[in-house]
Amino acid sequence: MTQAVQPSAPIPAPGTVATGLGAVLAQRKWLGIGAVVLLATLGWIYLGVMTAGMVTAGDSLGRALIETLCGTRLGPMGGDSITVPATMLVLAMWVAMIFAMMLPSAGPMIVTYAEIADTAARQGKRVVSPLTLTAGYITVWLGFAMAATALQTALTLMAMLDASMVAASGLFSGAVFVGAGLYQFSALKHACVTQCQRPFAFFFANWRETPGGVFRLGLRQGLYCVGCCFAMMLVMFAVGVMNVVWMAALGAIMTVEKVSTTPRFSRAVGVALIAIGVAVIVFAIVGKVWEIGA
Repeated sequence: MTQAVQPSAPIPAPGTVATGLGAVLAQRKWLGIGAVVLLATLGWIYLGVMTAGMVTAGDSLGRALIETLCGTRLGPMGGDSITVPATMLVLAMWVAMIFAMMLPSAGPMIVTYAEIADTAARQGKRVVSPLTLTAGYITVWLGFAMAATALQTALTLMAMLDASMVAASGLFSGAVFVGAGLYQFSALKHACVTQCQRPFAFFFANWRETPGGVFRLGLRQGLYCVGCCFAMMLVMFAVGVMNVVWMAALGAIMTVEKVSTTPRFSRAVGVALIAIGVAVIVFAIVGKVWEIGA
């Protein structure tokens, strides 16, 4: 059984490690940062190409590239036209969204691990690359991508999403916003966001020296992150799954939330989401009443 490290001296908090660790140790931290930047950049590039292919008429370069890579024509994605190639395209889209939105928010956690690993290496301890930790984290979110793809397929078949992957009902959009806002005040949300905000304490208490152990640490951090952020990710169903502006906004909100030290920001976000949801529902009801009256 893998045992937690028992360091001969206390591991100092990040930021207290002496400068001049040497090229090998310095590379460990920058390796983790580089992986996050690279994967997030690839995610945004893919989403940009996909968006260009969906909104540009004719056989644009972006559209042609998507069809070449995915082996399918980009036709309407609503109605009854659910096919395996179209579903795989949706899965690829969700994976790209996760790389673009969630990896930046995981940056502080990965850097914290790398800094502790640098210190442990100086004490002669065996350390594992932060890429192993990142792989465990991504594995959990890939599972979420598959679940989101299944949910999107179901919503499409129920005509809750239209051909442009936007909610077909204002009532549905408002309910998603309100649900996400209420979740911000839940005990599960608080427990998960607290773990995300304090990665140093988590790694210090659960340190492992084997690749398998570090991979499992990544899995645990991924589960905490999903528990923290899944409701806001589902907001994409309300605003349009390919709404790049909302992707960027929600990604920034989730990143700020993880580096906050109090629950105030999470609660403020919850209030804002509930307010938006109530407004959307009210406008939807008023619109229906207006149509009936007309």
